[in-house]
Amino acid sequence: MVKIVTAPEPFPLPGRPIRRLVASCLKAFCMRGETKSLFDTIQAFLKLLAETKPQAKESSRIAATYCIGELMGTFGSQVMSQMAEVSTVTIKLYRSSSPVILRAYALHALAKSLATAKRAVTDSVAKDIIKYSKHALSDKALPVQRAACEVLILMYPSGDGTRSVADVENVLNICVKSLEGADQLTRRSLAKLAAHMLASTQVEKVVPIVDTAKKGKKTRKEGEDEDEDPTPGAHVAAEESKPIMTPSEMLLQLSTHFNKPQASRRTRVGIFDFYSALLSHLGTGFLESNYALIVNHFMSEVVANPRNSGTRHEVLFVRSLIEIILRDLVGVRMLGEQAQISAIQELSNTYLKRWPALMPGQAAPNPLCLVIALREVSGLVQQLGNAPGPVQDALLDPLLNLLSHPSHSVRINTAWTLRCFCYSTPLRLPKVLLGVVEKLQRDLTSLTTPAAPSDIHLRALGHAYGLAALLAVIPDRPLYVSYDISAKVFDMAVQILKRAGEHDIKISQIEIEIAWTCIASLMTLGPNFVRPHLPQLLVLWRNALPKPTTKDGAAGRSVAEWEFLLHVRESTVGVIYCFLKYNSPSLVSADVTRRISSLLSNGLAFANTFLTSRVALNQEELMAESKGLTIDGREALLRGRIFQCFSLLGFGGVTESVQSSLLQSVVTLFASPDGYTGSSVQAAIASSSGSFTSIWQSVDGYAYGLTSLQVDENFGEWMNRDTIETSIEDMCQKPIITALEHDVLYLCQLGNADTSRRAPEPAPAATAAVDAAIQLFAQLLPLQDVSQTTKVVTQLLNSVGSTKLDKNTGRKAAALVNITFAVVLTLRQGTSHSARQVLGNSQVTTPLSGFLKDVLVDGDAVLRKASSEAIGRLASVAGTNFLTSQVKTLVDQVVSNRDPHGRAGCALAFGSIHAHVGGLAAGPLLKTTVHVLMSLINDPHPVVHFWALSALARVVDAASLAYAPFVSSTLGLLFKVYMMESHEPDGGTLNHVNISGDLPAYQVVCQNIDAVITVLGPDIQESTRTRTLVLDLVHQFIDEEDDGICVEAIKCIQHFLMFAPDHVNVPDLVLRFRGYLSSSRRPLKLASINALYQLVQRDALSMSKLGGDQLVEELFAMLDDDSSVDGVRNVIASWLQQTVIYNPSAWIDLCQRIMSRTTASQQAADAATADDEGQSLSVGSSSSTGRPTSRWRTQLFALQCLHSICTVVGRSGRREHLDMAFARSQGIPVHGLLVSRVPDLIKIAFTAAAAHVTEIRLEGLTVLTDVIEIFAKVPDPDYEENLLLEQHQAPITAALTPAFSSDSTPEILASAIGTCAIFVGCGVVKDVGRMGRILKLLTSALEQSKGSGMLTLGDAAELSPNASVMLRIATLSAWAELEVASTQQAYLVEVVKPYRAALAPLWVSCLRDYASIRIDAEALDDTPAGALDSSYSSLGREVLLPYYVKAWPVILNAVAIAMQNDDPSILAAMDGQETPSAQPSNTQTDNREEPTTFFFVVFGLVYEALATSTSDGGPDAERTSIVSLQALKCLVRRKYCGRVFNDPPLFEELLNLFYRMALTEPSGVQIHLVEAIASLADSLKSTNTTNGHTSNGDNVLSSPKAHCLRICAYILRRVISGPRNGAIHDAASPADKVRLIIAAFEAFSTVAASFGPSQREDFRAIAITLYCELLKDETSEIDLVGPTLQALKGLLDRPANLPDPDNKFGRVVHGLLSACLVNIDEMSGREGPMCNKKIKCNLLAAVLILTVLPPTVQVGKSVIEHCCFLISHKLVEGSEVSLTAAHCAKTLIMASTSGNPVLRHCTRLLLPGLVECLAKAAASSDEASPPERVVATVGEINKALTALFMSLGEDLRPRALGVIMPVLILFLDPSRQPATPLHTQSVTQLLSLAAASPAAFKDATGRLEPPMRETLEASVRQALGAKASTSEPAKPQISLRSF
Repeated sequence: MVKIVTAPEPFPLPGRPIRRLVASCLKAFCMRGETKSLFDTIQAFLKLLAETKPQAKESSRIAATYCIGELMGTFGSQVMSQMAEVSTVTIKLYRSSSPVILRAYALHALAKSLATAKRAVTDSVAKDIIKYSKHALSDKALPVQRAACEVLILMYPSGDGTRSVADVENVLNICVKSLEGADQLTRRSLAKLAAHMLASTQVEKVVPIVDTAKKGKKTRKEGEDEDEDPTPGAHVAAEESKPIMTPSEMLLQLSTHFNKPQASRRTRVGIFDFYSALLSHLGTGFLESNYALIVNHFMSEVVANPRNSGTRHEVLFVRSLIEIILRDLVGVRMLGEQAQISAIQELSNTYLKRWPALMPGQAAPNPLCLVIALREVSGLVQQLGNAPGPVQDALLDPLLNLLSHPSHSVRINTAWTLRCFCYSTPLRLPKVLLGVVEKLQRDLTSLTTPAAPSDIHLRALGHAYGLAALLAVIPDRPLYVSYDISAKVFDMAVQILKRAGEHDIKISQIEIEIAWTCIASLMTLGPNFVRPHLPQLLVLWRNALPKPTTKDGAAGRSVAEWEFLLHVRESTVGVIYCFLKYNSPSLVSADVTRRISSLLSNGLAFANTFLTSRVALNQEELMAESKGLTIDGREALLRGRIFQCFSLLGFGGVTESVQSSLLQSVVTLFASPDGYTGSSVQAAIASSSGSFTSIWQSVDGYAYGLTSLQVDENFGEWMNRDTIETSIEDMCQKPIITALEHDVLYLCQLGNADTSRRAPEPAPAATAAVDAAIQLFAQLLPLQDVSQTTKVVTQLLNSVGSTKLDKNTGRKAAALVNITFAVVLTLRQGTSHSARQVLGNSQVTTPLSGFLKDVLVDGDAVLRKASSEAIGRLASVAGTNFLTSQVKTLVDQVVSNRDPHGRAGCALAFGSIHAHVGGLAAGPLLKTTVHVLMSLINDPHPVVHFWALSALARVVDAASLAYAPFVSSTLGLLFKVYMMESHEPDGGTLNHVNISGDLPAYQVVCQNIDAVITVLGPDIQESTRTRTLVLDLVHQFIDEEDDGICVEAIKCIQHFLMFAPDHVNVPDLVLRFRGYLSSSRRPLKLASINALYQLVQRDALSMSKLGGDQLVEELFAMLDDDSSVDGVRNVIASWLQQTVIYNPSAWIDLCQRIMSRTTASQQAADAATADDEGQSLSVGSSSSTGRPTSRWRTQLFALQCLHSICTVVGRSGRREHLDMAFARSQGIPVHGLLVSRVPDLIKIAFTAAAAHVTEIRLEGLTVLTDVIEIFAKVPDPDYEENLLLEQHQAPITAALTPAFSSDSTPEILASAIGTCAIFVGCGVVKDVGRMGRILKLLTSALEQSKGSGMLTLGDAAELSPNASVMLRIATLSAWAELEVASTQQAYLVEVVKPYRAALAPLWVSCLRDYASIRIDAEALDDTPAGALDSSYSSLGREVLLPYYVKAWPVILNAVAIAMQNDDPSILAAMDGQETPSAQPSNTQTDNREEPTTFFFVVFGLVYEALATSTSDGGPDAERTSIVSLQALKCLVRRKYCGRVFNDPPLFEELLNLFYRMALTEPSGVQIHLVEAIASLADSLKSTNTTNGHTSNGDNVLSSPKAHCLRICAYILRRVISGPRNGAIHDAASPADKVRLIIAAFEAFSTVAASFGPSQREDFRAIAITLYCELLKDETSEIDLVGPTLQALKGLLDRPANLPDPDNKFGRVVHGLLSACLVNIDEMSGREGPMCNKKIKCNLLAAVLILTVLPPTVQVGKSVIEHCCFLISHKLVEGSEVSLTAAHCAKTLIMASTSGNPVLRHCTRLLLPGLVECLAKAAASSDEASPPERVVATVGEINKALTALFMSLGEDLRPRALGVIMPVLILFLDPSRQPATPLHTQSVTQLLSLAAASPAAFKDATGRLEPPMRETLEASVRQALGAKASTSEPAKPQISLRSF
């Protein structure tokens, strides 16, 4: 081993992989007990390092150092004696002028040794170490600095109590100095050191004996490892102990550095890295107890410091940094729920409530602090999700007060916070809204009074912002707000606009802004609100944006006037923007587009006029308006808004001239030298003095007009760093900082506020205008033609090359970035065919590619990335020639350009071209690309090899399988890269090392491995060599210290698992991932969660074995610990789905544990009630404080898990989970089954239902419903006759009760009503008297619904109109469910009966409301059933529609059932009457002329539902279709529809629908379809005769009823023979098909029966022909005839008295019978189940025909003879069919006893066959157990013979017996014991014959031949003897011989 390191000749140089492996081997040796060589090994390495002449090789020295470090790090405590030498050697190495990597490794080795053997270090050496390490902190090489940090952390252990303030300050100063040149990694190390030093100041210094426990606790909590515990002497005991710095002094250490005037931006950003590290280090406990102190430190020391509020940019810079700490780190990751609540209270008390300062001694808080406090509160409120009572009280009043704060930022942020608050606590929304409106109205009235206070205009604006923000909540929370408020606000705004003209400029400017802000916010309510107001709005807009005239440009306007005019236009365009955003496309018609387009053009022209006349204005005045937005800002805002509006408007209706002027305008703004609005003098000075460094470093918040858009798509996951570190790092390079106060409009955008937890952040006005211009450009350019596009592109490129720009370097850089971004975005947009043609034209691509090539080699990485993407996209739209020339140019560049940035740019471009052109088109270039990239990867410069590697990964991904030939060379290359010193993290020359920290090559190497694994795919299992190569690399990387590399390696493993799971050690992986889960390093945590998700998805059962319940618990704990970690829920949910069936109980335990905890909001709410109710609750409240808490979102998730447990187990079809008795009978242990946990589930549901959080209450009700639905039918295991849930009625009622309490929301009420109905309808309690409270809740809801107006249910407060309607729907649908269930559960009829009369009109009116919402008409006439008034119905439309859609099928079903039951109240309701009138005579309703009032409403709904249903809609859609058909069946009755269907168009529409359904619907639906058709024909029957259709022959076939028959026939033909093309009809089950055939024949007969006798026979013939098809069928195995014979019987039934003059009936029957016989004959000589089926079917049919026929019909003798011959033949044949034949014979003989001559003839023909069959059976009867079929056949024949015998007269009976007895005697065999079954059967038969007619029996017996007679006697004796012996014990008696 040592030799490998010293590397004499044959050995290779020990690179990184070799030295790592050597160290692991050595460690493994020593672990196994090889310790004596340990000493020698270390000695050998030290000797190698100490040799000076000649020096060992570099790589050997590095390897030796590394190995010393590793060995000492593991076994240092065993070889203490080596420590001194290690220290001196390593320090010496550090001080030498060796390569960076060696010096860094020396310090690393020192650090590792110190960790284990520090005690062996003498004081003087320790001083040296500290001295040189501090020196190393400011070393030029960054890796050395990082290593020094490690050493110092160990030299200053935290618990040793010897720290002095001076030490801390000294180290901190050096750290801060080093920040300037540090990269991300070094900053992290410095931060770690600084945090360590500062945190150690919190350790108590002088510790009295008494307090040792406390001290131990303290340090333990802070996660430090105590190295030495000083034991102070006894005399110290009296001294008190305290930390050497108070927490605030500790934090001051950082803020003083931050506030130093000369601190650079990089340093100040780095100090926030220190803050972040320090707070993470101190941990959650410290944070929660010192939250107030930390916030106060930031506010007073940082925010309020004058150094940090000099410029707007400075203010936002500090605010962003503090928010990263307070929000992302502290708020999201560290504070538990309880701490979040107290944080809100703290912020409220310290900041929000302190304004205005009321007491004389108080000072109002600094507005900048207020803004930060407000933003933090808004974040916390959104995190909490719904605020408990104490939080609501803490926030409401201060927020409303702060709306009138004089600072614009405070007002805007207050409005936003108020919005978040009302979103999360919607019950407060209506009151707050009204309050704000009132305040605003008060302000408006006092605006115009002279005595008004000076800040009245600001106060009014603030209230307007608040109102706007609140109105934007309405669309998200529609059930809580009454709509009249929005109408009121709109009217108010319009009034203000009309009034504004009468006031002077200053006041009217305020009024106009207020009015337009409110209207903009109302636009979010969507088309239904805006539609009626649109004409009025268009007029107002036209007035505000007139065409500019010549006098606009004339001089003489004051600055104030200009500002007023700009302001009016800007506010108006803002409203247009909101209008377009939220009401398109439904309201933006072509006409509206045209009008708006011209208005916007007017606005743009006005803005341009202002710019031209700006020069003439008084410059001082222009600059003076510094408070608020400047006039230039106004103009920029207006211009940006106009561009945004055009982007939203689309360009369909915009004229070409407008389009070209727009393009001119946007290009000028973002690219030309004139677009720059800064001071040109300053710019010139900056560029001449060379003080301009980089556009990204500018700090004026404008950056020469740079855009704030980002083009880099995968910017987020850059290098797998922690998001907080990345966001702090970003602040170094952020010239433009966004903030909510830049644009008021963002307050009233509809937010996905709760996803990102962030307020929207618009850029400053000037920048926003540039962004809007670039986006508009990107949308517009692809729509132009070639000449226009060329012109614009030329203009773009000329402006960036303009000489003017040379004077202004800053503007030049900004223009370059803007143009590049604009090109990229344009190419992203231009995806349509025409756009690709234009952009791919050589006139466009040639100039563009030239420009992009220059940008590609720029030193700025942002530009390189953007232009490489643009080149790739350009190559994909241009042709192949362009592609090849581009690649050639790039190759030339690489060869000729030695600049690393240029080469990196070219590499990027290669990657991008392949990614965008695609693997196929770029295929021919693949070889060139790969060779170029491979050579670039070998380049030692980090910038080059990093970007070349990442480009290669893109190429591999794009080429996919085409890359296969290069796989082995690529793997070779990656190994080579891993061996090279220049590519390893600390390797390479000084300047390379310092760059490579931010460009880690190994991560991209992993991405390449990943790409290669994907290319190989499943083939990776074939080649062992490739597989082991890949796995070796991955295993090496996953063990690296750097998180980023680990994360990438985990991704490789994930892909590897997909393709070759058997070659991965899964248990090991799971262990590793579990380790990462608890890691403090976030990227690792997230990566391992993703990997676990994949493992669980693959096989959750094996995961359960590996991780067990413990892992699931850890995952649940993670949800609690830090709710911002995504993905955990998916892992648990997937796991549960797969394993819950095997052990639901364990999962329930888990969820139960979480539900048994309390949540913070619950505690807060409990505490509040405890205060109110005093001592009575003290017992309860004290017990709840001790319980562990859990976040409510975790509890919600646990409930969702319970819900899926119930549904998965319920659907799994495993009966044992639901039925305990069954489980016991199967011997399954009961305790793990779901059914054993019912009480627990109900208890959990109860806990949830009584919770504070709305979402939890709703989910609790869902679980309760699950339990009721699943276990409703389950019997109680102990009392068989009772149901399981009966004993749980009380807890279920208790769980439903809180839903009706005062703090209930409409959703909870609706859900609870549904659950009540399910409970009542499930059949657990059948006695109405015992339903108690639950039924009462339902009936009271129904009582409420009867009245119109608002509902109040239970104790809930009065609800808004929307909520009332929603609850009314819920109540009616609940009752409808009961009505539907009453068809199955008879007891429900009694439940519903008393309310029938009330329900019918409500149901019908609900259907009517649904119909009126579906069409946009106003409500139909208002019946007393409480309709909505029209203004509501239009607004509530989209809110209520989903509720109606869910409820209407159920309600329709209830109505249909009531109609079927002929309920008089439903008829009255359909007629629009409240109660049924005094019974009208039935004839009147049955023959009514007009349809009922609501017939068309219901018919329309039904028709629409049927017409729009699709066959693949799933079970719900099918259910709706069936319900609709059931309703239709009743609707077409005369009493509902009158004579509507005599109107041909209507009837034809319905027919077309029926035909379509006959074609497409499944069998289950068609059963109901044919019933509806029959009902329709029935209703037509009563109208036909009077309608001029007399039933004469000519028009029969065109009559409506004939159409009905046609559809039935069509359905029958489809179901019998399948569609013509041979596809089977549908996937219906045979049972469904049978039901359909029977129903369809029934309907057919019903319809046919209404025709005259002659046609009736024709139709019968048709039906019978169809049935013949069924008899002929040979395609399907399924027997459809047997079950449908009843339909045939129905077809043949015919009243005897019907005349049949043409003997049609006889002929048809004859034909049918013959057809049957022919079918049987066809089968002769064929075998198989299909043949047997056909023979059986036809035999049965033939017999059925013969038995059903009335005697009057004559049948040909030959037919009958043939029929009987066939039956006899089949009998004797003895095959499977013989049993059927016996049945047939029996049927015929039994029927013949009624005396029908035809049948008597049959009997005569059949007898010989029967006898022969018996004889054959007897011949084979000597087997002990004959086949069952034979026994059955013999039985059938015996029955037939008995019947025949019984029907004969006494005189004929002996003759009959003469035929029967001999055959029966053949079966007898008295000698056999036990007797055969046939023997027994025959004896019984003979005895019964004897009993029936003893004389005849005696007679016949006498004539038998002797042997036969003896057999008979013996058998009879035996039988009777057996009987006697069983009945009584035999007595001794004298036997007399008879005979």
